[in-house]
Amino acid sequence: MEIVRPDLYTPEEADIAEGKLINSFIENCTSPIPDPDRWLDEEIHRNILLTSLDMAVAWARQRSIFPLIFGTACCAFEMIGASGPRFDLPRFGMDIIRFSPRQADVMLITGTITWKMATAAKMIYDQMPEPKWVIAVGACAISGGTFRESYSVVPGINRILPVDVYVPGCPPRPEAMIYGITRLHAKIVKGTIDNPGLSLNKEGKETR
Repeated sequence: MEIVRPDLYTPEEADIAEGKLINSFIENCTSPIPDPDRWLDEEIHRNILLTSLDMAVAWARQRSIFPLIFGTACCAFEMIGASGPRFDLPRFGMDIIRFSPRQADVMLITGTITWKMATAAKMIYDQMPEPKWVIAVGACAISGGTFRESYSVVPGINRILPVDVYVPGCPPRPEAMIYGITRLHAKIVKGTIDNPGLSLNKEGKETR
């Protein structure tokens, strides 16, 4: 037995329905859509900012830091906690954590560094493009911590790499890490195109 399913529309009815749809579409599209960027012509005359090239470049660098985590101990977990939703480290433009030194510009030393591991840290730092910065997180990274008397522990990463910001603690809280990052932001803003970083003179003051 052949079952014949009646069509919902005949070909003629389908053509009529399509024609009505097209005609209604044409009636609603008689005027062009206004330019969504037209308001820029009106606002640009009263919203002009004059600044230096150094300040503009430093502002862009400050808000586009790509960190590379060199985590070896418990301080690395605090850094991971700072990246979570509670402390929201991505609000500083650091939401992309790089594990390739060629795509990072700030190295976060978090944890104990041994002399055998120091060669790897130095190699990774040398592969990072300029400008680049280093943040030492925790007592072990800053001075060796409780293990500084050991023959295998580096008594401070500043013996190997130039450190820009120190975040003390054992381990430091995520709030301390965020504060250290803001201090690095302040240092980047003070830099120039030729000299992105700042050095310390004999009196301990920052100089260009």
